[in-house]
Amino acid sequence: MQFATNHLGHFQLVTRLWPALRQANGARVVSVSSWGHRRSPIVFDDPNFERREFDRWSAYGQSKTANILCALALDERGKAEGVRAFSLHPGSIVGTGLEKHLSREELRAFGVIDENGKPILDPAKNLKTAEQGAATSVWCATSPQLNEMGGVYCENCDIAPLLPKEDEINAAAQFSRGLRPSGGTPLGVMPYAVDPKAAERLWALSEQLLS
Repeated sequence: MQFATNHLGHFQLVTRLWPALRQANGARVVSVSSWGHRRSPIVFDDPNFERREFDRWSAYGQSKTANILCALALDERGKAEGVRAFSLHPGSIVGTGLEKHLSREELRAFGVIDENGKPILDPAKNLKTAEQGAATSVWCATSPQLNEMGGVYCENCDIAPLLPKEDEINAAAQFSRGLRPSGGTPLGVMPYAVDPKAAERLWALSEQLLS
């Protein structure tokens, strides 16, 4: 359900809009991913947890990795016809309704609400309002800085750096303790989320699952 909701629905929408995107003479597709992609690469051998124990955070992370890889694959297919694609992390935002699936204790552990249950807002730590969170989406859709570019992952109205391989190990350990990246933790994008071979493999899997 996580994979279908966060990735396959978007994939199907974009593929059905493909004729219109081609005719737009400069379309941009913006995919909203998350720092949560650091929770899991796509497990191609078992994307639907049929042969492994289900973990909601791994499922979420896998779906957010899919958002990044899908943008990469889409950009490769569209750039010759003026269709470019981008992915991004909007920030951690409380107040969208998604947090209803988490307990108050979990939200406190993630550092997004205080002891009174009120959202903690600190853009320097990527704790943002919905409007602040939307800024990077708007930037990806409109910024001239991204002209002639595509397939990149963005944060805070800028192109995010590629994280070193050892950060995969650090992130896995951090998430196993139920923590989110702190203000001093570089966000960036995991190498497995911008792997062209994985992007092509995801595209093929998505077509198969929707056939």
